[in-house]
Amino acid sequence: MRRRTFLGMSSGLGIVATGLVQAPATAGVRRPDLIVASDGSGDHTGIQAAIDAAPAGATEPYVIGVRPGTYLGQVIVPSAKTQIELRGLGRRPEDVVIADDRANGTPKPTGGTWGTSGSASVTVDGAGFRAGNLTFANLFDEAAHPEITNRQAVAVLTRADRLVFERVRFLANQDTLYVNSSAAGVIARVYLRDCYVEGDVDFIFGRATAVFDRCRVHSLNRGTTPNGYVTAPSTDLTNPHGLLFDHCRFTSDAPAGTVLLGRPWHPSNDPNAIGQTVIRRSWIGTHIPDLAWSDFGTWPWREARFAEYRNYGPGALISENRPQLTDEQAAFNTIEAFLRGPDGWRPDRC
Repeated sequence: MRRRTFLGMSSGLGIVATGLVQAPATAGVRRPDLIVASDGSGDHTGIQAAIDAAPAGATEPYVIGVRPGTYLGQVIVPSAKTQIELRGLGRRPEDVVIADDRANGTPKPTGGTWGTSGSASVTVDGAGFRAGNLTFANLFDEAAHPEITNRQAVAVLTRADRLVFERVRFLANQDTLYVNSSAAGVIARVYLRDCYVEGDVDFIFGRATAVFDRCRVHSLNRGTTPNGYVTAPSTDLTNPHGLLFDHCRFTSDAPAGTVLLGRPWHPSNDPNAIGQTVIRRSWIGTHIPDLAWSDFGTWPWREARFAEYRNYGPGALISENRPQLTDEQAAFNTIEAFLRGPDGWRPDRC
């Protein structure tokens, strides 16, 4: 199996591997407005029911506390449901799992298939959404469904602005985390702190401005060559900020030199999707080769916005195949610069 049996995964492969064992920063900030519990001891037994019960148009956080358990079924946070926070009430992110199991090619009951966006276990269209101390997963089993060739299976799809994920695990295979926006040219910012993202092919992708701060990014071993691609950004040309990884750890159990850092995705061959991935001050394992970036079909990686800065570890090589930011360029590619926007948003200080 390419994927581990992650619903029972030990914390040694999860967020605790980053050295974070403290309670989530969101804990104690605000009491939950309602409780979800699979055993019926809360206000609701399902996540979607709790989302539906939340007020529309909220201007302050509405906290949904989720007690330990596994919650199956697709979840959608519509654009009208703003400022929702999902807070896992267990000791560890592994204690609360929110998951579904459909893929791009999975047949829909009404005909056709779900497509990549429709495969998402959780879709977030509500601005100001937060999640902490829990796990999002797509349980689609590739080996059990050889008849399905379109295997993109998204754990979380985001399309809204000012989103925060803290101490959250994202688990799937292909296309695990889809950070997007509502339309091309629309800015949507996402901040992920102390998170764990796992997958194999293009498992962090999309056109959003997404910052990964002290996260662990783990590539699974597919047993193929190449073993996969970490990122597939489709950043719009008008957006100076795409995917940023700062003080992260890039790990894998795949053989040395078999995983690539990314390739430029041009949805529908959009020539304005000039993807950006910047990796700075991060540890990179041996699974990443000297030629760390790949073309995507006819779209060359050298025309994308791929760069590194002061990375370290056995896979942090410096060569003509690994573009590096200058110190001057790095000063404009920081967490603050990526997230600030016209409203001066600073979630990293919360």
